[in-house]
Amino acid sequence: MCGVFGIVGAPEAANLAYLGLHSLQHRGQESAGIVSTDGERLFAHRGLGLVQDVFGERVLDRLPGARAIGHVRYSTAGDSGLKNAQPIAVDYAHGSLAVAHNGNLTNFDELRARLEAEGSIFQTTSDTELLVHLIARSRQASTVERVIDALGHVEGAYSMVFLTPRELIAVRDPHGFRPLCLGLMNDTTHVVASERGAFHLIGAEHLRDLEPGEMIVIDERGMRSLKPFAAQPRKMCIFEYVYFARPDSTTEGIGVYGARKRLGAKLAEEQPAEADVVIPVPDSGVASAMGFAERLGLPFELGLIRSHYVGRTFIEPAQSIRHFGVRLKLSPVRDVLRGKRVAVVDDSIVRGTTSRKIVAMLRDAGAREVHLRIASPPTRWPCFYGIDTPSRAELIASSHSVQEIGRYITADSLGYVSLEGLRAAVGGEGYCDACFSGDYPIPVRRRDESIRRQLPLVGV
Repeated sequence: MCGVFGIVGAPEAANLAYLGLHSLQHRGQESAGIVSTDGERLFAHRGLGLVQDVFGERVLDRLPGARAIGHVRYSTAGDSGLKNAQPIAVDYAHGSLAVAHNGNLTNFDELRARLEAEGSIFQTTSDTELLVHLIARSRQASTVERVIDALGHVEGAYSMVFLTPRELIAVRDPHGFRPLCLGLMNDTTHVVASERGAFHLIGAEHLRDLEPGEMIVIDERGMRSLKPFAAQPRKMCIFEYVYFARPDSTTEGIGVYGARKRLGAKLAEEQPAEADVVIPVPDSGVASAMGFAERLGLPFELGLIRSHYVGRTFIEPAQSIRHFGVRLKLSPVRDVLRGKRVAVVDDSIVRGTTSRKIVAMLRDAGAREVHLRIASPPTRWPCFYGIDTPSRAELIASSHSVQEIGRYITADSLGYVSLEGLRAAVGGEGYCDACFSGDYPIPVRRRDESIRRQLPLVGV
């Protein structure tokens, strides 16, 4: 998903950006970067790994200035090497510019091919670099106008922050696929971040979310809001509430923790389980499991303990790491599980391999029955707007029924919340739910994602 952060008007802007990125670490663990400015030059540092590993005191000392932007990444367009780490910082005919991006540009392949045919040379495989080329080619007079001109050529999802020596620009795409919020610190320091939770650590006040299609410009004249794009239907990613956002965040006025508890309650109404105990798959399944247990009047226990020294397995790019991470990440509490009928609540099933291993782990720990309940509908379609779900051929629900999936993961029963139940839990319409419904708000022209093959499943 990636996380972006920006700050203007703080004497140690890079240090505060570092703290903000810590709070956004759950959105990406492959790389981290900060670009700052002293009003004359841009100073950049990027590296592979977690924020605390990439940045130390000596590095932050080399990032002076009162303005900074930062980024934590997991790859959806482009590989996970250092060359694709962000923010991207360049010098071009009009000065210096840096950009950090959360989202995916759906016409990236088409635009890149056209630019390369006209002589452009790309240094990365990230779709974000495309924006730099479009900005550099723009004939508009100011940076703000050049950014608007460049964004007029792209399609897809973006929440972005741009930094020059004189200004910070934050912008959200017209559909508002990805979240972006605005905060204020000490009455004079403006902050933008992918999630409101990033403000808590630095003591900033959350003012509001940027509206879809809104651009915020902060420079020597202060802060101003622009609406340079034609209005589009609001389509924020509904999966933010299911998995990605931190539980303490509030997105579009809806608290994530409360939404997940309501999801669990709705799941219990639609897919109850005859069980002795309810346990979550930590951490993203905790709130939904609490709602599920409360609605059914069942005891809630922590039957799986997560190691917090291991990252979120969903966003690790290598399949081999993902498989290894299940055993490394979770450990069963045998006293809770032994001899019990266990209802285990998770946020989603993508390939099914992780769920299969979790069910086996619970049985090995002594669970008499395992009833898996999922606090989202079946994931049948890939996301092209910034989530690294695989091709349709690798999504187990795209080609197998719920009953077949249940047999594959070896659960005694399997149940998903309905799409209607999910929508009700997060406040109705106005969301992108293409990964569940196949209803893509923006046509996808990047590649054919039809099912190329039916994956055989052992045990189905």
